[in-house]
Amino acid sequence: MHILGIDTSGKTASVAVTDDDKLLWEKTVYTRLTHSQVILPMVSEALKELELSFSDIDCAAIAKGPGSYTGLRIGCAAVKGMCMGQESLKCIGISTLEALSFNCLPYSGRIAAAMFARQGICYAGIYESDGKQIRNIRPDEVIKEDELFSSFDVSEGLMLVGDNAAAIKEKFFADDDRVLTAPISRRMQQASSLCLAAAAHIDEASSAEELSVSYLQATKAQKDKAHSENGKEDAK
Repeated sequence: MHILGIDTSGKTASVAVTDDDKLLWEKTVYTRLTHSQVILPMVSEALKELELSFSDIDCAAIAKGPGSYTGLRIGCAAVKGMCMGQESLKCIGISTLEALSFNCLPYSGRIAAAMFARQGICYAGIYESDGKQIRNIRPDEVIKEDELFSSFDVSEGLMLVGDNAAAIKEKFFADDDRVLTAPISRRMQQASSLCLAAAAHIDEASSAEELSVSYLQATKAQKDKAHSENGKEDAK
């Protein structure tokens, strides 16, 4: 089964193609360009080098969020376009945090995937790995760092991954050797891990019409609309 993974949820742009348990192609770049400028050329590059077409891809996976609002929309739109142009192509949205946890699949124990949301606030999900499979043990959420990590039980160890991992280690667990931080080569979003997560959820693959993003919090537009509507109510 060929899975095409596309991650545009953060500062990296990442594309990978897997075939069952084989990684056929991957490219991850930390880019200052917008994802819309780099992600489709990367997909084209992958397919060209592998001598594949979209008809050879069984499932296209995206990181559905949390993450950059713009980046998530770009990734979702790209996959929808691919699927609509190839009716046999299924797609699936995978939690960005779950995909990050798959960066640490060989680690046995609890994994905290944490991404910076704003000062003192993070997107976080707690997962557990047995070295072969990952399962979620605390749902993804937007939460104050203090609320989640100040009294976190690390008696059995903890692996931190994501763009907020190093900051959380320094702030809450600087002197605790039981808490590890994923190496920089495995700390940020990687499409190969997204493909692994997609394979674990392949029964959930669907049509492009059902694909959507999950921000975990209201977008700026939604907040502005709510503020405007509240202002109108107060003026009545």
